Amino acid sequence: MIKTFIISLLLLATVFPQASAQTGCSKFYPLKEGTKAELTSYDKKGKIAAVVDYTILNKTQTSEGEVATMKSSIKDDKGKLIAETEYDVTCDGTKISIDYNSMVSPMMMEQFQNMEYDISGVDLEIPNNLSVGQELPDAEMNMKISMSGINMNMDLTITNRKVIGKEDVTTPAGTFSCFVITYDMTTKMGMTQTSNSKQWIAEGVGMVKQEDYQRGKVSSSSVLTKFSK
Repeated sequence: MIKTFIISLLLLATVFPQASAQTGCSKFYPLKEGTKAELTSYDKKGKIAAVVDYTILNKTQTSEGEVATMKSSIKDDKGKLIAETEYDVTCDGTKISIDYNSMVSPMMMEQFQNMEYDISGVDLEIPNNLSVGQELPDAEMNMKISMSGINMNMDLTITNRKVIGKEDVTTPAGTFSCFVITYDMTTKMGMTQTSNSKQWIAEGVGMVKQEDYQRGKVSSSSVLTKFSK
């Protein structure tokens, strides 16, 4: 379940209305204040596991480009708020970079709030121009936690990102022409867990659908269920 929320917060972050996408800094990620989107995550049995709501709170211009602050709220299948978090997304005109801090799920941050911790890593990048066969940069997050003299490490890496094709995808939010991206995700915290994922993203909309696999079978999935601006 932790992995599902990490995926929801990070890799599903690019989900926004297409109205302003083509004229903004990012082709897949219109950084417009007030833009909202909803993603619904399902478990391996197809039952709702969580609903993630995203809102762009504000946008500023810096020497690095446009920087938007995003808020994500996670609710359970009954609509009860589980956790909230905020992180930055930066666009330099050629790509967006999603803050590696977003790889840490809000539930984990709540668990560690009374502990000392340090987070480092490499941001997740999504280029404005995608093409079939293109390989994308890796991303990673490294977290060091200290509690009562006990030290723990958590490492999360996203590797082998590649654009493998284009497909039309229909969700409750509409039908979209998508690029298909695959990648591997490895989490180390005491033990190592590895999974494979497939993501569908559309120009001007962003992430439309995602499936996560373990041993060749779907372990969880998420789809874009609504958006507004």
